Amino acid sequence: MSEEQNTKITVRVETGTNEDAREPSVDDLKSMLEKEKESVISYEKKLQYLLADFENLKKRTESDVQTRVNSMLTEIMLKFLLIYDDFVRAKDALGKQHVNTDGLDGILKNMNSFLSEYGITPIDAVGEIFDPKLHEAISVKDDPSLGNDTIIKEIRKGYILQDRVIRPSLVEISKNSKTKLEGKNNG
Repeated sequence: MSEEQNTKITVRVETGTNEDAREPSVDDLKSMLEKEKESVISYEKKLQYLLADFENLKKRTESDVQTRVNSMLTEIMLKFLLIYDDFVRAKDALGKQHVNTDGLDGILKNMNSFLSEYGITPIDAVGEIFDPKLHEAISVKDDPSLGNDTIIKEIRKGYILQDRVIRPSLVEISKNSKTKLEGKNNG
């Protein structure tokens, strides 16, 4: 027999007497095993709670980081859109004066590519029905040829970044006072 196979386990059992050590009984070993099993189960539960807490912290941290990144991206893109608006106005002004705007067209094309690369899309407004989630009405014009709340003019372009509005369109909407009068006469 090898030395490992011949090894005898000696467990000191505290009895409160002066006995140094004795061979534990089967009942003593069973009792100790049950205590160790309970201890292991307790540690496993604690470990599971710690792992769950860690996973929750990890998810919350990732969410917080993503929120911060989105916030910073929105902030930067809003500043960029102000510059973009200036280029569009410059192109329109020069075009009205019949000046060659090929250079500005190239710059605007690059800017449009940059915006689309980051998931920024313009909001369509003219001819659409006013939606307070997408548009901000800054004036109302009576127009009997159109229905109520139809957008008749876009003052400033609005934009969406990854399914959320980062800048609403500034618009002028129609009101049809004729429709109101007809409704009163019929009622």
